[in-house]
Amino acid sequence: MVWYFFIKSADYIINFKSNTFPETIIQSLKLWNNGLDSSVELREDANLSHVQQTFNIADSTHIYDWQIKLLTDSTSQVTVGVTDKNLINSLKNKLLVPFSNTDFSTGSEKIVFNFMTVLKDHVDNFKITIIGIEEIPEKFLAFIPIKKTQVEKAKGMMENSSFIGEVLLKNGVELNGPPMLEITEWNRLKDSISYNFGYPVLPQQNLPTNTEIQYKKLEARKGIKAIYHGNYITSDRAWYALLRYAKKNNLDVAPRAIEIFYNNPDMGGNSINWKTEVYLPIIIEQ
Repeated sequence: MVWYFFIKSADYIINFKSNTFPETIIQSLKLWNNGLDSSVELREDANLSHVQQTFNIADSTHIYDWQIKLLTDSTSQVTVGVTDKNLINSLKNKLLVPFSNTDFSTGSEKIVFNFMTVLKDHVDNFKITIIGIEEIPEKFLAFIPIKKTQVEKAKGMMENSSFIGEVLLKNGVELNGPPMLEITEWNRLKDSISYNFGYPVLPQQNLPTNTEIQYKKLEARKGIKAIYHGNYITSDRAWYALLRYAKKNNLDVAPRAIEIFYNNPDMGGNSINWKTEVYLPIIIEQ
């Protein structure tokens, strides 16, 4: 990452580049914001490339205006405009910042650099490989419907994985592959998802029906595929990568990802070695 500073419309502007696409930066920014004590509000535009963050610092309120722009397929430019809401303080900043290091400029750099460090650590710990058009395999899924935020997706999986597995094992149901999920609804502005998580099984008579577990057939169909290596919490990064691939290649896809998980996080190890196959179904005109 490279960063540099200059004066513009805000009191202070900080620029840096990151080796990832805008959606990863936005999602990382929101997750980072949740862990801050001084940030009291974060607002996101519908275009998902602009976030405004409000900080209470001492007796001042500072606005951090984050603008993210894609430069290449794997590089983004981030521009952070920092402004003191107090007009007198704002004018003072614009006068002093070009000629000296001030508490305002130093504090702004510290906050942005903190996020840059968090972002770089995240980007270094996942990898996405776009495969292209492939057939999504047919499966018969034993699942539980779940509703969570995107960042809570893996938590929902963990809360239900053992229960589903134990019920299937107890009833002699034969598995037909690793655990998987199907996104049924994705609200990108609210970061909320509804999904079916469970295990593919061989269709058979006398499947247990006196529990929360439901069953459905996932039909084979054409989709675009990516391989994601990294923590399952952030495998949604591959959804965004596939959406960009679809747009670039004029493919009409449904934003309802299917994920197949090949590693058990309970076994430990470096998450960069955890493999997820991610598909977005291609919409076929009838």
